[in-house]
Formats: sequence, C-alpha cells, structure tokens
Amino acid sequence: MAQKKYTSPSETKEVQFIFGKANYRLMLTCIGVVLLGFILMIGETDIYSFRKIVLAPLVVLIGFAIGFFAILKKDTEKK
Repeated sequence: MAQKKYTSPSETKEVQFIFGKANYRLMLTCIGVVLLGFILMIGETDIYSFRKIVLAPLVVLIGFAIGFFAILKKDTEKK
C-alpha cells in the first residue's frame, strides 16, 4: 500500500494562476473595446447612421476577438 505524504499547514505552496499577466491585460483590453463598441451604439441620433450600423458592431467583434486571443495565448513568462 502506498503511503500518503502529508504536509503541514505551515508549509506554503506557490499559487499557480491559469493565465499570465499578459493574458489578464488583454482581457481588460477586451472589456474596454467591447464597452467602447456599446457606447458607440447609444445615442438619440439617426438609428441608421454609419456609426451604429457598421462601426459599433465591428468594434464589438474586434473586442471579442481580442478576448478569444487572450484566452488562447500561452504564458511565456519564466517562473
């Protein structure tokens, strides 16, 4: 029977995060770009303006693409 190794509570272990610092920065950038896209959509001007029909959805999609990249990016920092 294999013996279990018990560690005392006083031993500290280094916390390993799933994402690195660059990933979190990209995720914050993603949130900012998506919010900018939604801000571009609001307003009381013409509903069929270029800004609301083309530019704002494009900015939101770019923000989601940044978020997708941020999730898939590998952490290259040396630990």
